[in-house]
Amino acid sequence: MISPRKVSMEELNRLSADEYLLAPKHSFVFVLDDIRSLNNVGSVFRTSDAFRAEKIYLCGLTGTPPHRDITKTALGADTTVAWEHVLDVLGLVARLKAEGYTVVALEQAEGSTKLQNFTPQLNQKYAFVLGNEVFGVNEEVVSQADICLEIPQFGTKHSLNVSVSAGIVAWDYIAKVLKS
Repeated sequence: MISPRKVSMEELNRLSADEYLLAPKHSFVFVLDDIRSLNNVGSVFRTSDAFRAEKIYLCGLTGTPPHRDITKTALGADTTVAWEHVLDVLGLVARLKAEGYTVVALEQAEGSTKLQNFTPQLNQKYAFVLGNEVFGVNEEVVSQADICLEIPQFGTKHSLNVSVSAGIVAWDYIAKVLKS
């Protein structure tokens, strides 16, 4: 039996912050709409860095860097991942569609696509919309989305933490795109 050994930070061979800024990004963005928890915001920054998202849009009352609670969980990703604060999420959705993005609301809704059945198109850009921790994605945004994507759940709870959902969707997207 092989005994595994933890890899050192040097062996991980991660990009420096400067290298990251110049590195090509994957064709997706996150849209955070009215996210109350700054720790969730920081966690999405960290996830966005890990999967090289193009950008994060911080909408409505979602907090923005610099803030100690965002920085605490972002671990520096708040300085490397591109972001923009936008008050009007519906205006942003229209803008992203005009820029060629497929807008994907992460929400449990009638006619939603289960994550395992989602097949991203190779040369398509995606905007994944994550909603408020209590109310989810705004109903008007759901109605404007091109796709409603649902992460299947098998326990007693009806939702996942917003930053956990971001991580699941980013990994699923990247795994499927790299496999193509």
